[in-house]
Amino acid sequence: MILAGIIAVLVSGLGDMGMSLSIASIGSAIGTGVAGMAAIGAWKKMIISGQKAATALLIFVGAPLSQVIYGMILKNAIADANLPPDSYLWQMLIGLGAGAAMAGSAIFQGKTGARACDAIAAGANDTAKYIMIIGIVETVALFVMIFTMTGLPSGG
Repeated sequence: MILAGIIAVLVSGLGDMGMSLSIASIGSAIGTGVAGMAAIGAWKKMIISGQKAATALLIFVGAPLSQVIYGMILKNAIADANLPPDSYLWQMLIGLGAGAAMAGSAIFQGKTGARACDAIAAGANDTAKYIMIIGIVETVALFVMIFTMTGLPSGG
C-alpha cells in the first residue's frame, strides 16, 4: 500500500510520458527532411535552367513542423487530465497511437511538399493548389489531436 502511494505521487500528472510529442516530432523531422531535400533539388534545377529559385518552396519544407505543436498540445492535455496512475499504460498507448497518426500526416505532408517542389521546378507553378493539398493532409493531424483530446476522460 505504501509503495502504491509513492508510485502514485511520482507518476501523477505524467500523462502519456511524452509519447504523442516525441512520435509526432519524429514524423515532422522525416517530413521536413524529405521536403527539404526536394526543395534543394528543385532549386538546383531552377538555377541551372536560368530561373530564379522560388522561395515559396520553403512553405512545403516547413509544413510538417506543425505536428510537433499538435503533439505537444495533446501531451499537455493528457497530462492535464490527471488520470489515475493505474491508467498510465493506456495513456501511453493513446499517446503512441495519436503520435503515430500525426507522424504519418507529417511524413506525407513532406512527401506531398516534395512533389510540389518538383512540379514548380518543372514549370507547373500552381502554388496555391499545392498548399491546399498540404492543408488537407494537415487536417488528419488536427482531427487526431482534437478527437483524442475530446475523448479523454476527466481525471480526479
